Amino acid sequence: MGWRTILVSRHAKISLTMGNLVIQTDTDRYHTPVRDISVLLIQTVQAVITTAAVAALSEAQAKIIFTGRDGQPIAETSNCYPNARTAALVTEQVNWERSRVENLWTRIVASKIHNQIRVVSYLGHDPSRMVDEVSQLELNDETNREAVVARQYFPELFGDDFSRSDLVPVNAALDYGYAILLSMVDRAIVSRGYLTCFGIHHISAENAFNLGSDFMEPFRPIIDYWVAQQKIQDLTPDIKFGLARLLEVPMIFNGKQEILSNAVDKYVAVCLHFLSGDTDQIRIEVEVPHAVSSDAINDYV
Repeated sequence: MGWRTILVSRHAKISLTMGNLVIQTDTDRYHTPVRDISVLLIQTVQAVITTAAVAALSEAQAKIIFTGRDGQPIAETSNCYPNARTAALVTEQVNWERSRVENLWTRIVASKIHNQIRVVSYLGHDPSRMVDEVSQLELNDETNREAVVARQYFPELFGDDFSRSDLVPVNAALDYGYAILLSMVDRAIVSRGYLTCFGIHHISAENAFNLGSDFMEPFRPIIDYWVAQQKIQDLTPDIKFGLARLLEVPMIFNGKQEILSNAVDKYVAVCLHFLSGDTDQIRIEVEVPHAVSSDAINDYV
């Protein structure tokens, strides 16, 4: 898999030439090896892309994300399941052992809450009430500590009057970042032959990405932390560039430094190995980095 995030934000033609993605704008021409690309984010409805480019990116397991006229992600490519054992894996997936599912969800929630506590501390606030909730976490989060912590967490970041249901630029930025993160989690799931629609906690019949929504939880606070450090009056191109750039932020996963996109891939593998009974041990240590870059992404047009 590649590592580079490319964003196209103006009128352009995207094509393929000799293994390179070619982006032709009105004034410039850019070349990037397809094998280097992790995500192509097309943030305009004035770009066209050839089927050859789509096929090459899909073969390289790169995600293509399309945004609508409002600039929010609206669709993405989803590769055909490449694993020869897909039928067996899906049968296994819908029959995952309940005790493993409950164990994993508990660890995912614990990791998410610990990262939320880190973010609140990084921002100079007191996370003591949230710390108290961790001690009350039960198997499968039966008492829904995740929701209790969330009600304390977001006001700490964005003010007492803030609600995730508000139609405000901060929520638009959070949703944009979450959508990009979810696409990376889904890519890691699909590349291993599993279905994204069968979750371990999220079970909505209308959500095609239930499992991705489950797995992404420990990484959400990275998006929250970056957004909380910005003065967001509108979902501008710079904000979108910064959110996409987070896929390459250095962080710690299970004691080793990784860029976020690589950490997601390894984390998903760990979760799936545990659920499938390949191992009886599970370690989930996702650490939000103290310094989250606000630089623009490495390639954008």
